[in-house]
Amino acid sequence: MAGTKIMIQVQSSGTLIGDHSIWLGERFLKQHKIQAHSSILLRFGSYRSYVTVIPVQHLEGMRMSESLAQKLGLHHNSHVGFSYKAGGRTLALGPLIGVMMTQVYSASDKPFGTNTTFCKELVDSCKALGGFVFFFTTGGIPANNQHLEGWSYSGRWHKTTFPIPDVVYNRLTTRKLENKPSVQHFMREVKQRYGTEVFNEKYLNKTEVFDALRGDPSLGKYLPESHLFKNFAMLKTMSAKYPIVFLKPITGSLGKGIIRITRLNGQSITCHFTNLTGTTRQSYPSLAAAFSAMASKLKQRSYQIQQGLQLIEISGRPVDFRALVQRGQAGEWVVTSTVARIAGSNHFVSNLARGGTLSKVREALAKTNLSAAMQKSVSANLRKAALDIAGGIEKQVKGHFGELGVDLAVDSNGKVWLLEVNSKPSKNDGTPLADGSIRPSVKMTIQYARYLSGF
Repeated sequence: MAGTKIMIQVQSSGTLIGDHSIWLGERFLKQHKIQAHSSILLRFGSYRSYVTVIPVQHLEGMRMSESLAQKLGLHHNSHVGFSYKAGGRTLALGPLIGVMMTQVYSASDKPFGTNTTFCKELVDSCKALGGFVFFFTTGGIPANNQHLEGWSYSGRWHKTTFPIPDVVYNRLTTRKLENKPSVQHFMREVKQRYGTEVFNEKYLNKTEVFDALRGDPSLGKYLPESHLFKNFAMLKTMSAKYPIVFLKPITGSLGKGIIRITRLNGQSITCHFTNLTGTTRQSYPSLAAAFSAMASKLKQRSYQIQQGLQLIEISGRPVDFRALVQRGQAGEWVVTSTVARIAGSNHFVSNLARGGTLSKVREALAKTNLSAAMQKSVSANLRKAALDIAGGIEKQVKGHFGELGVDLAVDSNGKVWLLEVNSKPSKNDGTPLADGSIRPSVKMTIQYARYLSGF
């Protein structure tokens, strides 16, 4: 029965209940048409074992032995989804969700640093919706891929062993770690051997996204001209067409390494380079001189060259927008949130790591020069563009994505443009949370995991 949730009670060792028995309330047995004292298959993630069902008259929930709970990694009072298929006499608990994290810190109260709050929200969301989540690093992946070492929360953080989960949510934040052969092997193996669903399984690069989306004619209106940067001839052609062009590292993030090239009157060129403290400005007598000065930098990594846009501004600071688009409880794309990002002083990028600030979309638009009517249409068009682009990524880019951070811009005419798409949107946005509150985006993640696993 989809949507059913059950509480797990763990019986301390030394009692009569063993590893191959579970206790269920009689009312629950009747509701799901489970025969008392029958042998059924218990499934939790990759774990499979036959157990005997023992009826208990007034029990609300399920009771199991401490040793069986340890094999599953479950805690006392865990709330998990429950599904019984009479035809196969299979009782499934779950979903078991494994979140692949980059790093675990030594501090026991904040094992995942600033992301610990997000992890705890996932735990609370599982309790509310039904599910069990644990967190693991690439160091917790054994060579045989038959189980995982990870951390779960029950009043405090515990380290234990878990079956291979029904769903893996990839939150690795470095491409180097994600691309390790052992990590790639793990993701392939659990999908093939256990049918595990792995989402947000890879980073996107800017050129890959733009090249793929060009394959959908309906998305062309959102795409500024953009190419994989190759040589001076390409820079010369783009600079002749547009007064401002950008060079962006195709695997960059947080605004790192972006170069803005502005053609002034005549032949003179001004370049702005992002750095940790702000922006460095350098002038050159010609485009050729600018290219010569940047040549060594451009050889170190791959860049995307992109048409510059005349963005709307607030007090002279450029504004862009981040839409978080996620798959919901029925697998469909929905816009969970949209925020405006205002560039900091001495910056031309709006990333929070570069001094940018967040604002509500309506409030930010009201401070621009756009008319009231245009502000209303822009707000609606931002959400439509985000959904269109997420759908385009799904169709045109190989990989399974459950959430996307879609960065959009609005020019002075009110036209919406795509800047980039991030498959690992930040979860540490500084949003103040009351104790026990859960962001809608976190609930959406658990709802999608339940959908993927059939709970």
